[in-house]
Amino acid sequence: MFTGSIVALVTPFRDGRVDEKGLRELIEYQMDNGTNGIVPCGTTGESATLSHKEHQHLVEITVDAVRKLVPVIAGTGSNSTEEAVSLTQHALVAGADASLMITPYYNKPTQEGLYQHFCKVASEVEIPIILYNVPSRTGVNLLPSTVARLAKIGNIVGIKEASGSLQQIIDIIALCGEDFIVLSGDDFLVLPILAVGGKGVISVVANVAPRDMAELVRAFQGGNLARAKALQYKLRPLNDAMFLETNPIPVKTALALMGKISGELRLPLCSMAEPNLNRLQATLKEYGVLA
Repeated sequence: MFTGSIVALVTPFRDGRVDEKGLRELIEYQMDNGTNGIVPCGTTGESATLSHKEHQHLVEITVDAVRKLVPVIAGTGSNSTEEAVSLTQHALVAGADASLMITPYYNKPTQEGLYQHFCKVASEVEIPIILYNVPSRTGVNLLPSTVARLAKIGNIVGIKEASGSLQQIIDIIALCGEDFIVLSGDDFLVLPILAVGGKGVISVVANVAPRDMAELVRAFQGGNLARAKALQYKLRPLNDAMFLETNPIPVKTALALMGKISGELRLPLCSMAEPNLNRLQATLKEYGVLA
């Protein structure tokens, strides 16, 4: 169920508020272009600056807009275990198909603390949980041995792995088995992760090029390695451009240049520096998503 190209959707704002019309249009754009799942309220969705009310409303809008056509995997993580439980309970009630749960950030728990955190949420809320490991943003690395312990819990079904380490991903797959869903959290590693047993990607660049990312995964799964490889290299300039500055600054700017959203960000995120903006525009034009 949770395989293929799954978009880590941006949150469009307009005049300081969530732009519901813009959000619904983005969701339609994704589904029209073959995306296999939608993640609202993830890191790319600026979850750190959403109020609880906004967070809940975003999940509700997404579930309604998706209409059960693809899975909705709601970001419900927090550095407070009780808050993570509350957000995950709401996602279940709202009709989300799964939770994407980041490792607690800033407080830097031990591996045992991480294990107990996820155990607590899993025991409180009967929803499929996909772990999310991104040490560069959280300050803590969820180790393969801890993932293997968590994989034994019935409703912890997979992990979005953004450590950047192919060795770590191989270790997770070896320890957890083929039934445990490993999704790439790095767009530049999609094909290598598929090749070692991954099931797909939760993607930033899919906001901008959903059809190509979806086709990359579909081509690999269909045995067309040459096509998958060609698409991985085609997407390379976009993958690089999406991280010219802190995510989601470039991807929201790209969508604004494409005329899809206002591009408004919430402080402490701010507009791109002009040299990076020029590089982003040039990349988008060369890729063919700008006139």
